Amino acid sequence: MSDNLYSQFITRFPTDRSRVFLIEQDGTELSFAGLIDRVGRYATVLADQGVVKGDRVAAQIDKSSDVIALYLACLQLGAIHLPLNTAYTGDEIAYFLGDAAPRVFVCQPAHLATATEIAGRCKVDAVLTLGTRHDGSLNDLAAKAAARKDIVDVSRDDIAAILYTSGTTGRSKGAMLTHGNLASNALTLHQAWGFKPGDVLLHALPLFHTHGLFVAVNIMLVNGGTVVLLSKFDADDIIARMPTATVMMGVPTFYTRLLAHPGFTREVAANMRLFVSGSAPLLAETHDQFFDRTGHKILERYGMTETCMNTSNPLDGERRPGAVGPTLPGIEARVCDKDGNILPAGEIGVLEVRGPNVFKGYWQMPEKTASEFRTDGFFITGDLATIGEDGYITIVGRDKDLIISGGFNVYPKEVEEIIGDYDEVEEVAVFGLPHPDFGEAVAAVIVPAKGSTPDVEAIIKRTQDKLAKFKVPKRIWTLKELPRNTMGKVQKAELRKNYANTFSS
Repeated sequence: MSDNLYSQFITRFPTDRSRVFLIEQDGTELSFAGLIDRVGRYATVLADQGVVKGDRVAAQIDKSSDVIALYLACLQLGAIHLPLNTAYTGDEIAYFLGDAAPRVFVCQPAHLATATEIAGRCKVDAVLTLGTRHDGSLNDLAAKAAARKDIVDVSRDDIAAILYTSGTTGRSKGAMLTHGNLASNALTLHQAWGFKPGDVLLHALPLFHTHGLFVAVNIMLVNGGTVVLLSKFDADDIIARMPTATVMMGVPTFYTRLLAHPGFTREVAANMRLFVSGSAPLLAETHDQFFDRTGHKILERYGMTETCMNTSNPLDGERRPGAVGPTLPGIEARVCDKDGNILPAGEIGVLEVRGPNVFKGYWQMPEKTASEFRTDGFFITGDLATIGEDGYITIVGRDKDLIISGGFNVYPKEVEEIIGDYDEVEEVAVFGLPHPDFGEAVAAVIVPAKGSTPDVEAIIKRTQDKLAKFKVPKRIWTLKELPRNTMGKVQKAELRKNYANTFSS
């Protein structure tokens, strides 16, 4: 069998290709045969634009079944899929296009003029558009194209996708995920979570993120089941559709919002077999409340952009509140000190992982890649954790001050650089605070420049033009000086402690 991930998906599609793979929000159905045809047509269009094996295809488009077809068309051609968060601003997009040098950039129809200007500056060969109603130039061209049948041969080590993740320097890093990485993780999760062809997945996650695309969609492509594709999470809509579904994957926010809804009852969830949570820590309190309400124990797992999924609480066995379970089959984990010395069970250190799921490295950053791996192949996650004698892993914090807000990574440095450029700001420190909906909220304190009286609400508003919405501080305070230790380092732990209850419900 070919190592091309798309080939592996197709071999597991149902024999009866008329079966429904996906149901759109408006009820429109897409069969497996229809999916293959659309993918083949998109592949023809991309090839006509000059896309060949190894080329990057960047996409910043709203969620629809066409997003999945575009991803698979890239795989079919042996090209590299580069999904971009729809919240990214023009400045951010310019960085990604300049760094990844894609052959084609696919954007929303309404953003064509801006995208064309940015693509021109970044020397991108072609710009196509893709809307949410099967509109846009890509669909116009696909309607006239013959569906390509052949699938380009690739090796397990060839890159299938690049996902950008924030960097401590404020510059994002492109994590290179191979066909082998994605295939191994999808197959492992499919078995570990007990998927069967009759499963129906409620999909309310983004499609530019590991969780929504490389976990949820890939598993269902392997499974040959049905995806109910929702544009976003809406508690009323989820509750209405849940009685006909069997699985839902979400971030902790999904579950807190369901619990806050009076219509979410044990009866509504009676047909469900599995609720999965990830992308941010799930509070033990949420886990327990969900069990009391529905009789279901949420299955929490742990992964990251560079590795997809590493660990999972068991399908059959103890799903421990606050823990992310043991490692998945074929994956190793250890906790080490900063020098790489392995620590005893129960001690807190940096989690390191090794396995077929671990990415190839950072795009055009060989030195950064080398610094993140041990000589024996273990990847240094940067997450602080403990491993119990029984193998259960608990994430206790994050190194490098990473903030995870609504499932998205935010590094303070990037936000600090934006705010620090404002004339009325002398110094700034950005940090995360507990938030009942988002897990963590981005917050900041500033020291005003001499003679200035900053309007913090105006500063928040100004950052919205430079940063994706999830990176924008929800609160900013002013201080006369930042708390520092004797070495002059800002004490963010003290700031987090001082403002810890800001968003308490």
